[in-house]
Amino acid sequence: MNVFATIAGVVLILAVLLDAFETVALPRRVQRHFRITAWFYRNTWRPWRAITTHIQSPSRRENFLAYFGPLSLIFLLMLWAMGLILGFALLQYGAGEHVQLSNEPITFGSLLYHSGETFFTLGYGDIVPTSRVSRFLAVMEAGIGFGFLGTVIGYLPTIYSSFSRRELQISLLDAHAGSPPTGAELLARLGNSPQQRLLDQVFRDWERSASEVLESHISYSPLVFFRSQHVNQSWLGALTAILDATALAIAGVEELSIEQAKLTFAMSRHAVVDLAQVVYAQFDPGLPDRLGAQDLWQIRQNLAQRGLRLREGPEFEEKLASLRAMYEPYAQALAKRLLITLPPWVDSEKKRDNWQAGPWDRLIQAKSLGGPPTARREQPVEEHF
Repeated sequence: MNVFATIAGVVLILAVLLDAFETVALPRRVQRHFRITAWFYRNTWRPWRAITTHIQSPSRRENFLAYFGPLSLIFLLMLWAMGLILGFALLQYGAGEHVQLSNEPITFGSLLYHSGETFFTLGYGDIVPTSRVSRFLAVMEAGIGFGFLGTVIGYLPTIYSSFSRRELQISLLDAHAGSPPTGAELLARLGNSPQQRLLDQVFRDWERSASEVLESHISYSPLVFFRSQHVNQSWLGALTAILDATALAIAGVEELSIEQAKLTFAMSRHAVVDLAQVVYAQFDPGLPDRLGAQDLWQIRQNLAQRGLRLREGPEFEEKLASLRAMYEPYAQALAKRLLITLPPWVDSEKKRDNWQAGPWDRLIQAKSLGGPPTARREQPVEEHF
């Protein structure tokens, strides 16, 4: 018996099974000095990010980044499978006593092949274990392989179900806060609605959505790398927009109730802080300030046009700065790590919301105006409500 091969096989199998269990079945994040999944994502995301620096078009760059999440999930499952196959091949090599039907000598390469066909339960029978130990190992590997395939079949639908729920709430934010969504636009559109019911309902929905994002992205960490369907949407951008809106409301919007805003801010901040740790985002004090004095003045003007007024004085600005300091460093670190563009506090350009854009809009508009397609005038967002 080869003792070294046996010990190496046991260690490798236990490491893979433990990592797969913690990633797929254990609904919490486990801190260890070394995890196969964490090592895998650190060493695959870096070169993927590096490639994107050579893509000039923002839409093509985003499309390229969108491939990483699903592909990484597939390759992670393949890595686990190869680790188990190699581990059992080492155990079979240590156990010895195999017979090959063609009477060829048994090598480690042939045992690796035998381990692969046993793991996937192919059962060609061209290599036969003859000792009790090797037969026991073959049966154990077949059982683990069958269970592994069953786990994968159940894991993928769970991942995509969580992704679908996340994207549903992000899409609903489009008409509420613009594309990309901004906190100031959310307050401007909904802050002066009768009795503030609609704004509080959006905040209430996002309190729950933030908790679902936190739970699902910690339980299934590959979801962090899954991009949204639209280039100008992302789970981090939506959370940041909600945090911006609730921070403005808490800091001081006259005649605006802040009870629900406080709850939503707390849950959204919790999600951003914890997920920054999941992806090992690093604090960068050199990142630019998202809200300048000119931006704050523009927010005041935009809200005043919609019937909302921000409080004046240093107390308001200090409170807003204090609230921003609680989440912006984490959001910016996440954005830098994941190559996600955070929404601005103020969008200086008038843009159509995603629901207003369509492939035939230019032709339809030109036909209705009786002019060529290029003569179409862009409609402000407000005119569609």
